[in-house]
Amino acid sequence: MRKILTVLAALASLSLTNCGYNAIQSEDEQIKSNWSEVVNQYQRRADLVPNLVNSVKGFAQQEKDVLLGVTNARAKVGSIQATPEVLNDPAAFQKFQAAQGELSSALSRLLVVTENYPQLKSDALFKDLMSQLEGTENRITVARNRYIKAVQDYNVTVRSFPTNLTAMMFGYKEKPNFTVENEKAISTAPKVDFNAAPAPSK
Repeated sequence: MRKILTVLAALASLSLTNCGYNAIQSEDEQIKSNWSEVVNQYQRRADLVPNLVNSVKGFAQQEKDVLLGVTNARAKVGSIQATPEVLNDPAAFQKFQAAQGELSSALSRLLVVTENYPQLKSDALFKDLMSQLEGTENRITVARNRYIKAVQDYNVTVRSFPTNLTAMMFGYKEKPNFTVENEKAISTAPKVDFNAAPAPSK
């Protein structure tokens, strides 16, 4: 009897291996790991924002709308719990992505404003914060790329035969991936006009 049970256990183990169950588990864990790094880098950026805003405040008091926009966008990012459950909820994932995009946009507007303050750009604290922010943006890009690749591998696995049968049996579905919100805007080449009137000297 024990021999039969051993043989059945071996066959069950072999069938689970061949049906892709282990591959799905491995790729799912890789997605969770890569997602944690994405969240980690976004958190690093969010932590830098208050210091960046405070360093600009003294120089750009009249730019209150821009500073408020950055602060509000950062608060919205902080209000969204980026738990692993977000990965299985396309609507929650889209909400998370939209909040991060709003913060990116607000920071871009802030950097445009700071161009008008040469003294600010030479300030050591501001330069250090900008350097950290640029480094963080690069890390975010790398982390997102790794996450995108992991989701792609996983989605191919759960959609491919015969592993799609295993995925259906155990309730594994495709996971949402990062998308470009303004695809139409970025697919249009920017217009460069070298005949623009020079900015008035201050």
